Amino acid sequence: MESKRAVTALSALAHESRLAAFRLLVKAGKQGMAAGVLARTLGVLPNTLSANLAILSHAGLVESRRAGKSIIYTVRYGEMTALLQFLMEDCCAGSSDICAPLVDIALNCGCEEETTLHV
Repeated sequence: MESKRAVTALSALAHESRLAAFRLLVKAGKQGMAAGVLARTLGVLPNTLSANLAILSHAGLVESRRAGKSIIYTVRYGEMTALLQFLMEDCCAGSSDICAPLVDIALNCGCEEETTLHV
């Protein structure tokens, strides 16, 4: 991942409501979550959520699809993985104990099929 793309993604996540929406979508998995359900769960107005999801989408972190009358949002796990790899690219400085807890988290998150971190 190039720095400019990482900055765009990090800027999108640097807002409490957008970060909460992103984290909730991560938990929702591949099936995603309808925008209305997401708004109710987060306790935000639909138009506010829509603006926040547009920013996350523009940053390449989420995508949407129509299912009947609903718009379903899902995380773009490849982009999330690329961002995490970018942040950890130069980790450890030869001391694997620094990054070991992060690797343990990645291996125990239950998302081995979707996310592969290379530390």
